[in-house]
Amino acid sequence: MNFLFSLYHTVLFEPLFNILIVLYNLVPGRDFGVAVILVTLLARLAFAPLSAKAVVAQRKLTSLQPQTKEIQEKYKNNRDKQTRVLMELYKKEGVNPFAGILPILLQIPILIALYQVFWKGLGPEQLEFLYGFVASPGLIDPTFLGIVNLGEKSFAMAALAGALQFIQGKQMARQGRPKDDKSFAATFQKQALYFFPVLTLLIVSQLPSAVGLYWMTTSAFSIGQQWYIARKAQF
Repeated sequence: MNFLFSLYHTVLFEPLFNILIVLYNLVPGRDFGVAVILVTLLARLAFAPLSAKAVVAQRKLTSLQPQTKEIQEKYKNNRDKQTRVLMELYKKEGVNPFAGILPILLQIPILIALYQVFWKGLGPEQLEFLYGFVASPGLIDPTFLGIVNLGEKSFAMAALAGALQFIQGKQMARQGRPKDDKSFAATFQKQALYFFPVLTLLIVSQLPSAVGLYWMTTSAFSIGQQWYIARKAQF
């Protein structure tokens, strides 16, 4: 376990922390909030191709929902036959039902590392993790635009993060399953539309608002990315 934590810290946390400090040093006025936004956008841009593939794969699966339901109903008493016919359908349509999972799994460690960087990165004790070629900024000014102290809790930032989470979920629901879909997955998606924004509000309101700014930025990026993919693919 110690080996895995050390590997995670060396391979993910330290590089992201150093990138954050480099950007903080370069941003005019040394605005920590702008540095947080830039690091988040760089990470999301790096994963944009994988995220796009996941979204497209999900949309293709959604478009096959009528055929899928028909097969499930027809072979509901023969699960082996049902699975085989579904796989044949996916192969015929060029759809990989697991294509959307791998990109998400690959992103999770990076997102966790970013989360911790923004949570812990304000403490002066974290500066010991700077690489030798990265200039120490000294005492980090945690304010964003001279208004928000990103080292403190902010209900307003948490509320904005929850609102963007809701918009993102609403967008996915609108572009996703048919309105008359009464499957378990569709029901869960409808409940999650309200559950996750509330959960975001509760979690982010208890953490430094740097985490809230990160959450807002990544949600806004996802909204723009989904809109662009939907428009380009005409979903």
